[in-house]
Amino acid sequence: MTKIAFITGITGQDGSYLAELLLEKGYEVHGIVRRSSTVVRSRIDHLTEPSHGGSGRLHLHYGDLADSVSLVKLLYEIKPDEVYNLGAQSHVRVSFDVPEYTGDIVGLGAQRLLEAIRESGLGKKVRYYQASSSEMFGKVQEVPQTEKTPFWPRSPYGCAKMYAYWLTVNYREGYDMHASNGILFNHESPRRGETFVTRKITRAATRIKLGLQKELVMGNLDARRDWGYAKEYVEMMWLMLQQDQADDYVVATNETHSVKEFIQETFGLLDLDWEKYVKYDARYERPAEVDLLIGDPAKAKMRLGWEPKVRFKELVKIMTESDLKLAEEEAKQK
Repeated sequence: MTKIAFITGITGQDGSYLAELLLEKGYEVHGIVRRSSTVVRSRIDHLTEPSHGGSGRLHLHYGDLADSVSLVKLLYEIKPDEVYNLGAQSHVRVSFDVPEYTGDIVGLGAQRLLEAIRESGLGKKVRYYQASSSEMFGKVQEVPQTEKTPFWPRSPYGCAKMYAYWLTVNYREGYDMHASNGILFNHESPRRGETFVTRKITRAATRIKLGLQKELVMGNLDARRDWGYAKEYVEMMWLMLQQDQADDYVVATNETHSVKEFIQETFGLLDLDWEKYVKYDARYERPAEVDLLIGDPAKAKMRLGWEPKVRFKELVKIMTESDLKLAEEEAKQK
């Protein structure tokens, strides 16, 4: 019998990789998209092709995490086996500019979705995945961070994710729902949005290499992050929902690198001296910075048999090569 999955945030980086994975596994996949004046579905356009099962098994619906009625109606209609909540205002720096909106979509959005599952009578049937974040650790209380490390968020985004995390635990304990948190540390790919720091770096460096851009303007270069490959991390989301018991897992590489190292690696691959092109602007600093994130995925390895394969240098190479192709296409059109 074909399993049915429901994904919020399906047009994002993680949502597109997850939809790809689930279609390959034979799932029928449903996702919600917001109605807007510009339709941005480039990350999932290829999934309607026959090689990925065609549009027959991929269904998109208008809906919004701000609209509980639409969520309940869709769940009644779709009756999914698995629900993956990946929808969010996911830019940490932007969350300082739109804190109320961030809290509404990231925090209350999870509340609406969990309650919609319960309200639609699917609470005992559905397996629920909550996209939690290493930003919940913020001002880290221990190194490396594990599932037992206390949270100390340092942004509206981190605070909202923490609310959603504890709601997931509450619904698991209070209503006996199969609800799990994936505490994902930074995970990147060529599908990362261009305003996120890693993609901003690889996009700018490749454009500089081809003379399409003159400089890269950055904020704090000393922040350290645990960077993994998004395509691998969605496998963990799926694995969590295949377990008999719901639980919470750190998904990370247990390595940390600074933003400066990411810049040096990217520009080095392109035979460029990064110091000639990278400029500082205080506007890109956060009001409260998260200085160090490094996650220990030992529990995931022990319980689920998962560990990351793509490491820092290979990740930077994957992203740089992809953006170099984009820059070459752009240069041809000049």
